[in-house]
Amino acid sequence: MGQRSVGKQSSRQRRLAAGFALALAVTISACTGDASSPGTAATPPPAGSGTGQAPQTALPAPDVVQKLDVGLQLPWSVVFLPDGTAVVSERDSAKVVKIKDGRATPIAEVPGVVPGGEGGLLGLALSPSFASDRWLYAYLTSATDNRIARMRLSEDASGALGLGAPEVIFAGIPKASTHNGGRIRFGPDGMLYVGTGDSQRREQPQDTNALGGKILRLTPEGRPAPGNPFGDSPVYSYGHRNVQGLAWDADGRLWASEFGPDVDDELNLITPGGNYGWPLVTGAPGRSGLTDAKVVWPSTAEASPSGLEIVNGVAYTGALRGQRLWAVPLDGPTAQTPVAYFTGEYGRLRDVARAPNGDLWVLSNNKNPDFALILRGNP
Repeated sequence: MGQRSVGKQSSRQRRLAAGFALALAVTISACTGDASSPGTAATPPPAGSGTGQAPQTALPAPDVVQKLDVGLQLPWSVVFLPDGTAVVSERDSAKVVKIKDGRATPIAEVPGVVPGGEGGLLGLALSPSFASDRWLYAYLTSATDNRIARMRLSEDASGALGLGAPEVIFAGIPKASTHNGGRIRFGPDGMLYVGTGDSQRREQPQDTNALGGKILRLTPEGRPAPGNPFGDSPVYSYGHRNVQGLAWDADGRLWASEFGPDVDDELNLITPGGNYGWPLVTGAPGRSGLTDAKVVWPSTAEASPSGLEIVNGVAYTGALRGQRLWAVPLDGPTAQTPVAYFTGEYGRLRDVARAPNGDLWVLSNNKNPDFALILRGNP
């Protein structure tokens, strides 16, 4: 099945991990306190000013074309078939749902999903060769771990969709009630990128032999991708707390949205082998050997950034606790001042994805039932 997980640590690595755990109690409080002074990172306006007016860059507000009240239950991820049909994962029901012509139809429930806390049926991705292989990939929480499976998404003559049996291609990602990560996406290189969380195991993000607190890079079959920075390892970047969004800009640079603790949510520019600091630091404190975030939201009440999409040089991320859509203009490898839209209007926003026709879809979360917004304009 091509399943793979990181091997056992050496005795030296275990000793280093133990020393790290002892040092952690001393360093974490001071470092997270300093991180809200962002150094070279762009920062949004002060708390309470995220009203959708751009202090530096004028961005036209996207128009809400349609609000699809189709009875979604905790939707987590949306992908689009070539004809524009939306395919949505529901976290707790473990169902994959089709949305077409303004109607939602359940396709199937994915077997082996064990929801709990922030775990369940999470990210979806379509194979780059979907037209010929019909693979739908899913990040899911099982009884023992988080894992990635792929399933054939069939279509009969009437247009009805069906889901084949899951084939697990990668297993062993640690699970917990929170910090499960879950975003998956194929990059321009045809490889599968995976955002994982630290699963409340703070020793894992700084350990390149562990899977928690990482961005992984895999082949479509679930093996470590050629050219990864740590040899025959799936790890692409490390020092993450809980990666929630992955997207590439027009020049092929990878960006990721990430939850902070009680301070310092982040938008990061990802480089191979980069160490993004958690749990030693958060935000952008300018610590030597660590990579600063490009955007820091000092107050997590303003953000908790989840799904991420980049369109026309602007990074859009849905905010859960912040209950707004953030737009971050990008200038090459730098980020400008974020702009907030729809603050408090639609509740928690989980995923943001571009449809084949150019519209931007935004999934609400925890409204019970939830809905999808279709946006048009600057996107």
